[in-house]
Amino acid sequence: MVSTSRSESADEDPRPRTPSPDAKLDAALFRRKLMNWYKSHARELPWRGVNDPYRTWLSEVMLQQTRVGAVVDHYKKFLRKFPTILALALAPESEVLATWSGLGYYRRARMMHKTAQFLTCERGGVLPTTAAELRTLPGIGEYTSAAIASIAFGESIAVVDGNVERVLLRLTGKPEVKTAAARAFVQRKASALVPKRRISEGLNAAGDHNQAMMELGATLCLPRNPLCLHCPVYSMCTTRGEHVTPPRGVQLSRPAAYLLSLRKRGTLTEVLLELRADDASLMPGMYELPPLPLDAIQDREPLLRLRHAITNTNYYVQVFAAHGPQDSGLRHAVPASKSDLHWVLTNRLGALPLTGLARKALQRLDVMAVNLPKLPASIAD
Repeated sequence: MVSTSRSESADEDPRPRTPSPDAKLDAALFRRKLMNWYKSHARELPWRGVNDPYRTWLSEVMLQQTRVGAVVDHYKKFLRKFPTILALALAPESEVLATWSGLGYYRRARMMHKTAQFLTCERGGVLPTTAAELRTLPGIGEYTSAAIASIAFGESIAVVDGNVERVLLRLTGKPEVKTAAARAFVQRKASALVPKRRISEGLNAAGDHNQAMMELGATLCLPRNPLCLHCPVYSMCTTRGEHVTPPRGVQLSRPAAYLLSLRKRGTLTEVLLELRADDASLMPGMYELPPLPLDAIQDREPLLRLRHAITNTNYYVQVFAAHGPQDSGLRHAVPASKSDLHWVLTNRLGALPLTGLARKALQRLDVMAVNLPKLPASIAD
């Protein structure tokens, strides 16, 4: 008897065939496969399924260059403090920065605060509904405007972040090239896949599609070791694995030293902090531990060593204690002027706009309380 199983057929191969890099992507089939997966596998996140453009705006700003797990707790805390655009606009900048503290990239918070003030004064506290109008607002660029317009208002416009770019490059078999032509190629491919209809019958076709694309890149189409066999569009993918990427830039290393000076005020404890100038090029108006010159710490043993990364630089940080009953010793080596130094009660640190490094050091040294985020069990970075 001759076997007729598919695995032994001469003209049928059970393995999915790799598409040609030049093959045209079937947009309708791709969307169907993607959305079927998304409906079953999307993470439960507090900014999904909301009907408030302000919350969409906040989540998109917070998620820029920041992990989902780090954003969830800050997002909830920020909304408790500033539940509306008006509440954000009326708050002092220092309070906004203090609430943002721990997320980094503080310019995001400053620009969002300024935009909320502009919206309150000029537009009755209401966000525009199209990407073109949103881009006219301070601090809202191409990505954020497309995300808000699509997710909050259903505009048929592609949202392209790093995750979406990676998905599209692998689908089409293209290497990662940092050129204007390459960016235009990705944008065209993303736009071709977005559903053309707006919100209808309670469904946001474009917004859900864009969120599904970002979710696919964040959870399966990972930069390293992608989970290809779980991918809903694996059969349509040209690369099926990692694509060619440019070599990463060399990380710079810098030493840094800071002072920890504490004093008692009755039963309370104060810590000495330095307030960065409002016109400082980096983190203006933020509080930090007073920096020390490196020549002042020779032959001294630090209280704490830690590494802190900012963009492409690793800072190897040492924190030193002040010595002597009158806070002498290293206290006098601090180069900052007295007007920039402030004694702050340790139980008030959570209300201050601290730099990320200061917050990390103070928590590691048990000077500042650590509030662990409560993350939903369904969240996986």
